[in-house]
Amino acid sequence: MPRPDLIARDAAALIDAVIDREGRYVNHPADRGGPTCWGITEAVARAQGYAGNMRSLPRCEAASIYHRLYWLRPGFDKVALRTPAIAAELFDTGVNMGTGTATGFLQRALNALNRAARDYPDIAVDREIGPRTLSALDGFVKARGKDGEIVLLRAMEALQGERYIALAERRPSQEAFLYGWLANRIGPN
Repeated sequence: MPRPDLIARDAAALIDAVIDREGRYVNHPADRGGPTCWGITEAVARAQGYAGNMRSLPRCEAASIYHRLYWLRPGFDKVALRTPAIAAELFDTGVNMGTGTATGFLQRALNALNRAARDYPDIAVDREIGPRTLSALDGFVKARGKDGEIVLLRAMEALQGERYIALAERRPSQEAFLYGWLANRIGPN
């Protein structure tokens, strides 16, 4: 089992990588998130108590928000104790699509990969990391081993890619972002 101090270091590295990828201030007219800095939308920043100009959001404040809302609150730290690679995928997808959506991808993939519930029972796709989801993940890792993690990652990324394409099909304004999403959010980053 990974050491908690290493998990914390890895979480900080994941957060730094997302901040680097998201970049400084943007306010793209097609982005429904509105003014965004370091990938943190104005609505999220305000809900977390930041009252300043979004162009001036300190990087350390963005990192703190990511840690609280996109790592600890959804329980991705608990997943990281079992499989850091799956936790990293959950975090990155959660930042871009919402932590509930990311967790739903994990739950759907676990259900589809459990060999008709022979390896572990199906779980509710409730979009929350709870004891049953963690137990299913443990069952998956026990049954499929380290190589199985790669397959689980691919399944989660397939669901993510399908969602990006469906979003662009439903809202043509989102086509402006599709290439970047597929280039920067699917596969190794």
